[in-house]
Amino acid sequence: MISQQIQQRWPAALPYWQLARLDRPIGSLLLLWPTWWALWIAAQGWPGLHLFVVFTLGVILTRAAGCAVNDFADRNIDGHVKRTNQRPLATGAATPRGALLLFAGLMLLAFLLVLTTNRLTILLSLPALALAFCYPFAKRYTHLPQVVLGAAFSMGIPMAFAAVTGEVPAAAWLLFTANLLWTVAYDTFYAMVDRDDDLRIGVKSTAVLFGDMDRVMTASLQGMVILALLMLGSRAELGALYYTGVAAAAGLFGYQQWLIRDRQRDDCFRAFLNNNWVGAAVFAGIFFHFLAA
Repeated sequence: MISQQIQQRWPAALPYWQLARLDRPIGSLLLLWPTWWALWIAAQGWPGLHLFVVFTLGVILTRAAGCAVNDFADRNIDGHVKRTNQRPLATGAATPRGALLLFAGLMLLAFLLVLTTNRLTILLSLPALALAFCYPFAKRYTHLPQVVLGAAFSMGIPMAFAAVTGEVPAAAWLLFTANLLWTVAYDTFYAMVDRDDDLRIGVKSTAVLFGDMDRVMTASLQGMVILALLMLGSRAELGALYYTGVAAAAGLFGYQQWLIRDRQRDDCFRAFLNNNWVGAAVFAGIFFHFLAA
């Protein structure tokens, strides 16, 4: 609906709206859930309107900026991949210079939001920016770009704790680890969609690295995520409602493994998308724990 309105009123802006993936919110949601987990645990409930708005908008802006620089880095590759050959830079609807300007503008807006928090949060935003910029180029040099992405997707967690409490306790790093492992697992599903194309053109990923062990490796990563979340529950003194959310996440992980059993492109993509419900389940457990406290 929004994309249609932009097409009608500002047609020249539509490619950049698509470049920022603002027409595809799944990436923002996968970033928002763990950030909200961290905010609620750090504040032991509602974090306040200011921090909620800062981190929610900051995540959306940062993710959009990351997509812009990702497509800039992949501008000569996307046209050879079935899933990405209609992206704005691949088709020529957007320009490389425009993508870099979009990245810079969105990151500037996100940084201005961070400036309304404290010094530690501002300092933590600097490695977050570096990771967001470096991830798209990692696939040229390592088969573990998903680990770089996981670190980038997890930086909102220590930043949230820093903004709420002025420090980054051990629980924050435990949650950081859980989210990094989760990101590697679901982004491997995403990479499995493109594996045939990536092998042909020489792009590296965990899906390529794991090969026939992909199901075992992603299941192992998901098991470690659940273990880390259980450890977090103990350290943060979360109750039965939280563990119910974690149990639901474990069930969803099992469903995702069933989806990818034949490694079909569409089913792997469905497994990737299903992770939105994993994030929602864990957040529901945290939210209702503090609501009932």
